Amino acid sequence: MDADTLPPPAVKHRAPVPNYVPPELIREVDAYALDGIEEGVHEAWKKVQGADTPPLIWTPFTGGHWIATRGVLIDEIYRSPDRFSSRVIWVPREAGEAYAMVPTKMDPPEHTPYRKALDKGLNLAEMRKVESDIRAVAIELIEGFAAEGRCDFARDFAGIFPVKVFLTLAGLPLEDAPKLNILAKDMTHPTGDTPEEQGRTLDAANKGFFAYVAPIIAERRGGTGTDLITKMVNSEINGAPISEEKALGLVSLLLLGGLDTVVNFLSFMMIYLARHPETVEEMRADPMKLQRGVEEMFRRFAVVSDARYVVEDMEYYGTQLKAGDLILLPTALHGLDDTQHDDPMKVDLSRKNVAHSTFAQGPHRCAGMHLARLEVMVTLQEWLARIPTFALEEGAAPIYHAGIVAAVENVPLVWEVPAHS
Repeated sequence: MDADTLPPPAVKHRAPVPNYVPPELIREVDAYALDGIEEGVHEAWKKVQGADTPPLIWTPFTGGHWIATRGVLIDEIYRSPDRFSSRVIWVPREAGEAYAMVPTKMDPPEHTPYRKALDKGLNLAEMRKVESDIRAVAIELIEGFAAEGRCDFARDFAGIFPVKVFLTLAGLPLEDAPKLNILAKDMTHPTGDTPEEQGRTLDAANKGFFAYVAPIIAERRGGTGTDLITKMVNSEINGAPISEEKALGLVSLLLLGGLDTVVNFLSFMMIYLARHPETVEEMRADPMKLQRGVEEMFRRFAVVSDARYVVEDMEYYGTQLKAGDLILLPTALHGLDDTQHDDPMKVDLSRKNVAHSTFAQGPHRCAGMHLARLEVMVTLQEWLARIPTFALEEGAAPIYHAGIVAAVENVPLVWEVPAHS
């Protein structure tokens, strides 16, 4: 096909600007296709957060919504479910309304007993019990390619390690991972040229998760297994067995959370480390710095951008908000806020007062955060023990994706393999 017969590029769908949005607050920011994303997702979000950027901006893309650009707002909105509800947590609104997983779209007090059910399987004490199993998975994977002197980190480690760990904890077969990964991608990066099309993509993926988990829930009801799903589906909610509808939402959420966030976080982290051997050296020289540095990594490489629903008309940070408006909370912008962190794009293993919303805040603080921290720490420890120095392959061009969960693929790493005497 020659240039004359190529179809014209799709015109981005734009929502009309509400009459209460002043022109000086409008910015053309598409959360699914950030300007400058080829340099990196975090770099692209950081450009949105310029010195002259207001704390709240409005974009006509993805259905039209607000974006909180400063850490103080992101933190506060997460902690204020009475003013900023979780009833629609994704943009565009059509995708958020199609989203049916619990308890993420609930507010307290309805949310609380479901959260307790999640915490029962994912609390710190439970995670400590499985640390040696998690470590064994990491070691097996790394030792599988260490002698080759190269790997595509996103494909050969990050895309397998957290998924394998999670499916094992949930008592699910590893061969189900590919189909679950496709569903997860359609949830966090719903395709479509209009909000309605994106909503239909997400709805289909959500139904796909429900269809997958329904027979598993039926099989494990009343069971005595120690896997995460058995614990969830046999939880009581307000003194009664969890309903079928809510069990579908809870178990699906568990799978979505386990399959997407840490996978992508690990690759962003390793791209940085491959470009900053001095940080790697610092970790290797001081094991305590490595452990404490995990929180600094979470600050620097937040991947989630979800939304909140404005409950009632209000003035917030000098801006008029209307009931039903959506505010996107790019968690990266809390960790990268230079009013809270000096030189925020730098990973500083000695940084004090590390503040971030990578796991959100308030009642919806991520139930899987103890597992995520453990997976990141284990990855760093076991990788550096076997591959102490590494770099991005010359000419490497990672491919970045923005969305509800930022993603990256094509992360070729290379290292010297010691010659055996």
